[in-house]
Amino acid sequence: MKISVVIPVRDDAAMLAECLAALAGQSRAPDEVVVVDNGSYDDSGEVARRFGARVVYEPERGIWAAAATGFDAASGDLLARCDADSRPGVDWIERLERAMAANPAAVAVTGPGRFYDLALPWRLLADLLYMRAYFWSTHGALANTPLFGSDFAIRASTWRQVRGEVHRHDPEVHDDLDLSYHLDPAWTVLYDRRIAVGISARPLRDAAGMRRRVRRAVHTIRIHGSEGRPTPRWRRRILGRSQ
Repeated sequence: MKISVVIPVRDDAAMLAECLAALAGQSRAPDEVVVVDNGSYDDSGEVARRFGARVVYEPERGIWAAAATGFDAASGDLLARCDADSRPGVDWIERLERAMAANPAAVAVTGPGRFYDLALPWRLLADLLYMRAYFWSTHGALANTPLFGSDFAIRASTWRQVRGEVHRHDPEVHDDLDLSYHLDPAWTVLYDRRIAVGISARPLRDAAGMRRRVRRAVHTIRIHGSEGRPTPRWRRRILGRSQ
């Protein structure tokens, strides 16, 4: 199985260097790292090339536009996704590959983020109120396991099925939630808490940023209309898996 890692970045060269260093030390090396430069003014692109990553440019601003361009450009059978401020553990790629190989019917696998720059009490609180709350609440709405944008992998064949449907040109959309909506509820999406990735707590420290995230989540749910409501999705999950 060929594995590509896709990392969108904009003006985050220092964080990107640490992420790429972590990927370089994987117990199972990725076959390809695709860094999508989303109009950076710093040397993010140069940092990526220094680590041997393939650099793709996406001038349309927005994390979904950048991530989707990376998925389109990647050549792997399995497309892994993290962010510039992610800190994948040494066995991250190995665990992703093992989970998908053991479950050939699964279309994707995801895991949680762990805040590496918070003191322990705050880290535990953020895990409960932010990370776990995301998985619990959105599972009920989606009738399936939601993807977490800093830590997931999707089969390239599945991406090709849905890439024409996602809202990649809407900058107000949460990319991971939007992609999750376009995965059929009858499809198997794995969740493995052992496939954890270190993430920055920067979003939690910015009140305006948190309000923007909530607004985008509401917008992402709204644009999927009646077909995105929980009842038809749960019906599809139950009937689809019973056939």
